[in-house]
Amino acid sequence: MQKAPVQKTPVQKATPPRKAVVAPEKATAAVRGTPPAKTVAPEPPGNESRTALVRRARRINRELAEVYPYAHPELDFENPFQLLVATVLSAQTTDLRVNQTTPALFARYPTPEDLAAADPEEVEEILRPTGFFRAKTKSVMGLSRMLVEEFGGEVPDRLEDLVRLPGVGRKTAFVVLGNAFGRPGITVDTHFQRLVRRWKWTEETDPDKIEAAVGALFPKSEWTMLSHRVIFHGRRICHARKPACGACPIAPLCPAYGEGETDPEKAKKLLKYEKGGFPGQRLKPPQSYLDAGGRPAPPLGAG
Repeated sequence: MQKAPVQKTPVQKATPPRKAVVAPEKATAAVRGTPPAKTVAPEPPGNESRTALVRRARRINRELAEVYPYAHPELDFENPFQLLVATVLSAQTTDLRVNQTTPALFARYPTPEDLAAADPEEVEEILRPTGFFRAKTKSVMGLSRMLVEEFGGEVPDRLEDLVRLPGVGRKTAFVVLGNAFGRPGITVDTHFQRLVRRWKWTEETDPDKIEAAVGALFPKSEWTMLSHRVIFHGRRICHARKPACGACPIAPLCPAYGEGETDPEKAKKLLKYEKGGFPGQRLKPPQSYLDAGGRPAPPLGAG
């Protein structure tokens, strides 16, 4: 009599032994002559080795590159001065609100010389929709005066010069360096901080330490686009309060999977911007974004 076939229980493959971990080189600054943030990425939490963390982080970056091949800075700008001012204005508000506000600002004050000599009350009135408009007026007029007095009306292309400008920190400086001058930098905004911690790339909370920790996982050449992809993902899918885990393309690589909605149909309803069929944040987005189905944002007061 033949024996009944025995059903085999699937067994997970054993994790191969890890190779000896070699300490990575310290993250260096994106701009020549600039000292790097001193903290280097610590050993990853849990049982994940340093080598495994680097591999997983880089795989996430590759996956995001496929999902967002059109990732870009979501502030409208036509020159370094416009990008610098728009980035300063983006504090405590959305890029969409800044993009809806800056056309009137730059139409009236197109150059640092114009903005430096402006009537503060008139600038405040234009910037009112962005919030904290008095402090922002002081910053953008102050940086404009400094550009005129110390840099010949031109935006400097060095980190150490940019961070001396009123209202400009490392985050703003790296946005300008990476997108106006093509110099690699990591933009550690609120979305970036949230996601890299969810992904266990680092447990740091200080932006400068996060910058150093994440920079140590990737080659410099990836820093600027990595920032765009992570921020795109944070705005569209991996939201702060309720991430759309069930619609996330990198769910298998995410240690935080399950913190949000895991049902695929319910998760789809949480998607924002082009993933949810809604306009993006730029009034004048890149053509690649439009070709991929993205839609421009509405002007201020429309819809």
